[in-house]
Amino acid sequence: MNATSMLDLIHELWFLRRDIVSDGFDQALYRLAQEVPMVIHEYPTGEQCWTWRIPEKWTCHEAYLETLDGKRLLDAADHPLHVVSYSLPFEGIVSREELFAHLHTHPTLPQAIPFVFKYYQRDWGLCATQLLKDSLKDDRYRVVIRTTFEPGTLKVGEVIVPGQSAETFMLAAHLCHPAMVNDDLTGVVVGVEVMRRLLAQSPPYYTYRFLIVPETIGSVAYLSHHEDIIPHMIGGLFLEMLGNDSPHALQFSFQPHSRVDRCFAAAFRGLDPRGYTGAYRKIVPNDERQFNAPGVRVPMLSLSRVEKPSYPPQPYREYHSSLDTPEIVTAERLEASRDLVLGLLEAWERDQYIVNHFKGEIFLSGYGIWIDYRTNPEGNLRLFEIMERCDGEHTISDIADELTIPFQAVWEVVSIFAEKGLVSFSRSPARHG
Repeated sequence: MNATSMLDLIHELWFLRRDIVSDGFDQALYRLAQEVPMVIHEYPTGEQCWTWRIPEKWTCHEAYLETLDGKRLLDAADHPLHVVSYSLPFEGIVSREELFAHLHTHPTLPQAIPFVFKYYQRDWGLCATQLLKDSLKDDRYRVVIRTTFEPGTLKVGEVIVPGQSAETFMLAAHLCHPAMVNDDLTGVVVGVEVMRRLLAQSPPYYTYRFLIVPETIGSVAYLSHHEDIIPHMIGGLFLEMLGNDSPHALQFSFQPHSRVDRCFAAAFRGLDPRGYTGAYRKIVPNDERQFNAPGVRVPMLSLSRVEKPSYPPQPYREYHSSLDTPEIVTAERLEASRDLVLGLLEAWERDQYIVNHFKGEIFLSGYGIWIDYRTNPEGNLRLFEIMERCDGEHTISDIADELTIPFQAVWEVVSIFAEKGLVSFSRSPARHG
């Protein structure tokens, strides 16, 4: 199948009304399924998913605000964010005071329409810029919101790259949030491109699954219907907000000492020196919560582009607003994020125990791998520090973590040792008797 660029996919899909169970979400998901082989799971309205239930399909047919003499002030036909997602239907003439109780504005961007959702609260609402709200001086206004709630199916897209092992690494991103880009259409298109690259390579050791979900409820629905896979899930990475100009941020899992946390921390150091790391929930909490939660406990990290510090303030200026458009993302930043994810997964594939086939200290100059301490004392010391830990009981990330150096720096040394027949790699520790 012909590949569409990440930025072209964004331009094609971003303005769709992608509410959590909606025709717009389905349209976007079916379009993405033309890019990579995808299984689409469907969960009907009302179905129990652990402590949650699948909500109804919601459709906005028409929503506007006008003066009593018929002057249209805002219209959801112009921008999907003008109506609260999952708003109840409402038609009538209301006082200015009542209107303001249901008219939402952005707290910091007076020129932006906010994204407001009430998936599990029953209320009606419209959204406007603060500039428009400030201009409303009449005593009464006409509100028309024609929406329907009906049985539907929540959909989750799944792309699978089969590996040699049933041990599975999970990737995920959410496709909901109508008429917005960085949150999180960027995570979706980066994930699609990562899977496309993995599918084009030789089969990996691990199996990789990428989920495209409506936020929170989509992950809960998938996990609750795939409990048999959970024991095989050994780690994961949630992808979001990857197109803006903020630095990459790697948020650790609920189990920060897990093997995947240690591996990714070491690899991240070598892949993006400008990036930073943070504790679980302290950068941008999202669907990785469902994987880390009790009864699941899959160590899932997240990768985003967020200014530091970011929590609890909004993660980037245009967050949850009509200013989150294709103009704030670039192809170069999407490609850099894609390459970073691929680099993390490459480290994950390589992170094995280093089994020594030598005893004593290696005669390094005899193998042509000596580093002169007089001209490169740091390199000389690092060479010996890595060599001393090649004992069948340390993985590459163990050594990187212990020495506080990038994963790639350890790999560079041990791969040379392997070429010389001095070490080999094993998925399990090899203790010498």
